[in-house]
Amino acid sequence: MTATTILLDGKALSKQMEAELKTRVQRIIEKTGVVPVLATILVGDDPSSEVYVKMKGNACERVGMTSVKAHLPKETTTAELVDTIRQLNTDPRICGILLQHPVPHQIDERACFDKIDIDKDVDGVTCLGFGRMSMSEPAYGSATPAGIMKLLKHYQLPLAGKHAVVVGRSPILGKPVAMMLLNENATVTICHSRTNNLPELIRQADIIVGAVGKPEFIKAEWIKDNAIVVDAGYHKGGIGDIELTPLVNRVAAYTPVPGGVGPMTIATLIAQTVESAEKKMLS
Repeated sequence: MTATTILLDGKALSKQMEAELKTRVQRIIEKTGVVPVLATILVGDDPSSEVYVKMKGNACERVGMTSVKAHLPKETTTAELVDTIRQLNTDPRICGILLQHPVPHQIDERACFDKIDIDKDVDGVTCLGFGRMSMSEPAYGSATPAGIMKLLKHYQLPLAGKHAVVVGRSPILGKPVAMMLLNENATVTICHSRTNNLPELIRQADIIVGAVGKPEFIKAEWIKDNAIVVDAGYHKGGIGDIELTPLVNRVAAYTPVPGGVGPMTIATLIAQTVESAEKKMLS
């Protein structure tokens, strides 16, 4: 890594954020006597999802919050999941609701996401939340894209006027991060695995966001010198969506895998839950 290359250390920034959040949570508890609660919903027995939910619960504990976990069987129907969400919507203790993605195939995931109360949509998964965020109105952004934006801003990387190429179009990652970059005055191209001439488009990128969900799908030779490289993927063996190793000596900045985007996702989810708690309890 050259002296000019910036390692976008999400692990370090997430720890800094957690220290600040712990102080804010203590203030809520001192003023109200109530501990903020994040509700997590896990449907089925996917091992990766179980790990992610546990990590989010641990993060709650580190900042002084509580998490409650609704673990539903894999046979759960859309109606049953919606009923669980409605109960959490009406529970005054709950400041945020997280429905762990993905859910089993028989469930209409979008219908369930959109049943989450907008004020408790701290993971930024509802259509209403996405629309408000896209229009620069108050909303909790999708946690991973919002975490990416916090990381770029923390390192004071220039976004306005830059050409950002986002590879991936998922409703909770590719699409929202494209809108967030656009709101910061970047010029944004959205690509995906079926895009024609993908290498040529990536070569134009001042900022490249890998969010396609395929290990090392984006090749290092496609990325120009001095680009800002954000890898939002994580796969077995600790590799992301971008072939990172050949890039570390010639790009302006990059997120390591692991330790870049991942920690920022959880820290941002917790930050947005604390913000929700402050609005609910201190306003």
